[in-house]
Amino acid sequence: MARSRRGRRWVIDWPARFALAVVVVFANLGGAVVVFALAAWVLPEGPLVDPGRVRTLNLLAFAVYMALAVPIGLLWGARRFRLRPGEADPEQRRARRMVLYGPLRLVTVQGVLWALAATVFALVNLPYSLRLAASVAETIVLGGITTCALAYLLSERILRRTAAEVLAARPPQPGRGLPGIVVRSLLFWALGTGVPVVGLMAMAVTALVHGDVPPARLAVIMLVLGGIALGAGLLVTVGAARAVADPVNAVRRGMRKVQHGELDATVTVYDGTELGQLQSGFNTMVAGLRERERIHDLFGRHVGRDVARAAAAAGEVRLGGEVRRVGVLFVDLVGSTPLTAEQPPEEVVALLNRFFGVVVEVVEEHDGWINKFEGDAALAVFGAPVDGTDPAGCALAAGRVLAARLAAELPDVTAGIGISAGDAVAGNVGDVRRYEYTVIGDPVNEAARLTELAKTVPGRVLAAADAVAMAGTEEAARWELGDTTVLRGRTAATRLAVPQEHARPERDESATSAAR
Repeated sequence: MARSRRGRRWVIDWPARFALAVVVVFANLGGAVVVFALAAWVLPEGPLVDPGRVRTLNLLAFAVYMALAVPIGLLWGARRFRLRPGEADPEQRRARRMVLYGPLRLVTVQGVLWALAATVFALVNLPYSLRLAASVAETIVLGGITTCALAYLLSERILRRTAAEVLAARPPQPGRGLPGIVVRSLLFWALGTGVPVVGLMAMAVTALVHGDVPPARLAVIMLVLGGIALGAGLLVTVGAARAVADPVNAVRRGMRKVQHGELDATVTVYDGTELGQLQSGFNTMVAGLRERERIHDLFGRHVGRDVARAAAAAGEVRLGGEVRRVGVLFVDLVGSTPLTAEQPPEEVVALLNRFFGVVVEVVEEHDGWINKFEGDAALAVFGAPVDGTDPAGCALAAGRVLAARLAAELPDVTAGIGISAGDAVAGNVGDVRRYEYTVIGDPVNEAARLTELAKTVPGRVLAAADAVAMAGTEEAARWELGDTTVLRGRTAATRLAVPQEHARPERDESATSAAR
């Protein structure tokens, strides 16, 4: 906020002050010239002894009045945007009102000067003709009203940037502010159309009452006044329409950006009416969408994007689950306990993050999701909550690729990978206040036990033969069936399967022994 030499603080900056001064001065000068030309050469003046002398006197009065009114109007208008010396405004309430009501405050100044002009010129012409004095005063009043309406619209547009600054900290509140859209539209219709038409009708009535206006002169008067009424009404109507359309178009452009996923879209709030509330409401809505998207993203990172989408699509929280054919992959680090004892915690966490980064990337590439992290282990599920065409094949392919990438990218890390497939219950487990989506069933237990055994075999990957049997032909051909064993904690025997690249050396060695 600028400060003057006398200590008065401006609530608008100098570019806005300069623009306001230029627009208001030229708008009122133009209106005054048009009104003077109408009163002096167009409107009927009645019988006068010396019309030339009257016009000269009015021209001198016009020049003197404009010379005084312009600087007075500038100084008076400037004071409407300055706080008094020493005036405290800690919450900027008065400055805010000065800006938002600035166009109205300027119109008040102009209205007083136009009313004073009507009085002065009525008194100047009264000694010569009562009819002339009334006609001049009426013309000045009607012209002043229309000019003030135009000046209001131009001032409001100039102050938009400053209004946006004061409304940024405190958006307009419902029921508190400037007159609403309906009131403002009706007011501008009256000022831009109603008032000029009333003036036109008044001149026609005057001509009819006195009966001394020739038809040709009356036609000229009607044409001139009608043209001015049309032009002024068009300017005011266009300005009023733009004042409504601009904020709406800004919101429409913002909505188009949101539709294209640009949730950083914002609309500048510069109107104190319902339009400003619309602009502010749009910003609040987009902020809510950003927050919702952020929460959705965080939720998806914690439980998996597929689970997050399924939960968001559900109308209510339902505990329990359903039986699904799923593929399960369990991966666990080898020797993590000594690792945590020998290395600083930061290095252990960094290593685990690199390890899990590879795991998550491979699992998601094969249409799976991480159900949970358990210390240095991870459980991946394929085929739930989103149905998959080949959950067993996806789990097997992910296991092969994961083993190869861990060996290439993290040679210092050894992990066992167990893969199983079959029917399991998938759904929400817990309480409506705190629950999680999980998969429970024999394939999960089997994959965990296979992971323990996989830590002792070449390649560190083992799968259940049943999973290979459920997989598609292309993926099943990449696996070699092996021995049958009873896994720890289970009663039924499990036939093992390993990727062909890890089974081939054993098969070649057996063939060599048989040949001997």
